[in-house]
Amino acid sequence: MFAFAHVWPWISLGAAGLLFLLLATNALRGDRGVSRWRDIVWLTWAAALACLLHQFEEHGVDVDGKAYAFRAFMCAEIGLPDPRACPVPLSFITALNIATVWVAGPLSALLAKRWPVIGLSFFAIPIASVFAHLVPAIVLQNYNPGLVTAIGLFLPLSLIAFSAAVTRYHLGVRAILATLFAGAMLHAFVRGSLLAFVNGQLGLDLLLLLLIVSPLVSALTVAVLAGRRSFRLFAT
Repeated sequence: MFAFAHVWPWISLGAAGLLFLLLATNALRGDRGVSRWRDIVWLTWAAALACLLHQFEEHGVDVDGKAYAFRAFMCAEIGLPDPRACPVPLSFITALNIATVWVAGPLSALLAKRWPVIGLSFFAIPIASVFAHLVPAIVLQNYNPGLVTAIGLFLPLSLIAFSAAVTRYHLGVRAILATLFAGAMLHAFVRGSLLAFVNGQLGLDLLLLLLIVSPLVSALTVAVLAGRRSFRLFAT
């Protein structure tokens, strides 16, 4: 597990290259009759690509050239500035990233053609990352691992997806608010679970299980809070 914990970000980078090539074709388009930027299927795949690149900036090599730099930043965020003494396990980072991106990303994109709200729900993950990186950067006036991809990729893609959800798929502003809420909830849930583990209130196995199911809970939260309009789309 230790070896894979340091190898998987490079796998993400390789997968990002392949996904970029596919996105340049029509293979991942849900509707060729509209622009890619109004196609929630294509946009969800594009968000998955952005997440793969974001993973590499966080856990591969960051903009400053530091390897696996996000763990030290995360430890400092929870009051443990010495990464060598920080009890956050590598499996926490691995499980969270595999579940939220490698699994949830493709599943959301595959389901988005029939149920656009599921494609939209995936954007709870990148939009939560925008705030998780931007707020500390503003407060500390300093770069943190993942900041560049969060601002340069996540923010514009999320805004484009929100626009498409409202104007083309008629999911309504309520669905956008539900996605923002789910992103905040997901971030708080992951942070709270980690703190509970660090404080000895939660075992590692249960922590990893909670991380694995967290993307599903986030998607269901968006679908439910989006209201009856999203359920009508489920039925089509």
